[in-house]
Amino acid sequence: MDNAQPHDPRWTALAGLLDDPSPAVHQALLTEFAANPALAAPFLHGLVAGADRSLARHAGRYLEELKFSDPVAEFRLFIRSLNYELETGAILLARTVSPDFDIGACCQALDDIAARCRELIVEPSSTREKCRVLNRVLFHEWGFHGNVEHYTDPLNSLLDHVLARRSGIPISLSTIYLLVAHRLDLDLEPVGLPGHFVVGCFNDGAPFFIDAFDGGLFRDAEEVFDLLRSRQIEPTLTDLAPTPIREMLTRACRNLAHHYAAANDEPHARLFASFVSEFDSTYERNMQA
Repeated sequence: MDNAQPHDPRWTALAGLLDDPSPAVHQALLTEFAANPALAAPFLHGLVAGADRSLARHAGRYLEELKFSDPVAEFRLFIRSLNYELETGAILLARTVSPDFDIGACCQALDDIAARCRELIVEPSSTREKCRVLNRVLFHEWGFHGNVEHYTDPLNSLLDHVLARRSGIPISLSTIYLLVAHRLDLDLEPVGLPGHFVVGCFNDGAPFFIDAFDGGLFRDAEEVFDLLRSRQIEPTLTDLAPTPIREMLTRACRNLAHHYAAANDEPHARLFASFVSEFDSTYERNMQA
């Protein structure tokens, strides 16, 4: 599996063998995965976070048996892999603080939210109409909301705690929104504004933006600009562009570094600052290659 990537056909074939009951196949897979932890750990975590719950269970068992038990090392391997997927990244990031994070329970909660949305969506519906349903389920039925009172609490940025407490900051609530939207096959994008974060839709007529921190409030482009101007920020069109997953995860780490520093937790502040540096240096090396 040297130089293999998670989307390489060889990896797809390996995924298809995870439920094989043969002891010989099981041992062969363990050997392959153990020889390539930089790719295997993110790959298996991606399966654990995937829609195929049977495959997720088998991948989880391999992770347990392989003892990829250093969450910090796993997240660094994910950063270096350049295979950035939001759900896997958010899970691995959260595990650096909560090693016992119940990945299955996290994915099940997201599945349950999406399932409730499907019950309420009437086809044919536009993306905007489906987002209105998602808003109802996420912010009214499940009670997700922005944590205004304790905005700089680091737990607001960690997926497991955001799901458990149903509160967070703009980027973490946008993450939840995007992960549910992905399960509903909605084509939405992360949009990292200066000092804020929203979800964007660019395929349903005029672009619109969803503010997950403000209960799913819909804004058009000019209303987003007005929001930025109210914060003494002069907007530009590039502010509305979709944000790559790499930049979104880097921003989450940067927030955590600042918030842990504000909480006088220097070890965690340094850890997340090091992740930011890792993202930046990995990106620079890749651009030079």
